[in-house]
Amino acid sequence: MGRTNPTYRDALRAIEERWAEFRRALRRRDQPRFDRLFEYARKHADASGLLNHQNPLLPALLSIDLEQEGRLDDHEERLSELEKRLSETVVEQQQSSAEGNTGGVE
Repeated sequence: MGRTNPTYRDALRAIEERWAEFRRALRRRDQPRFDRLFEYARKHADASGLLNHQNPLLPALLSIDLEQEGRLDDHEERLSELEKRLSETVVEQQQSSAEGNTGGVE
């Protein structure tokens, strides 16, 4: 029988194991962030497996980038919505203040 190649998920697991000492050396607050990066890579394991790249770390890094881009897009959208609401509130307050100032002058 022919040889079987390890799956991308197996390769990703091996990468994570090789980086285990690095993870242990991180500050406690950074360890969950490190773990999250590998979660991002696992989310795209199907696409990365189809690529069948010689270096499985490269598709993992691109997968992490894709997830972070998505998070940035979400944050930018939320920020735009908050800025819009804040702007509307400021305009309403200015209008309310202007109406209050002119109402008593006759």
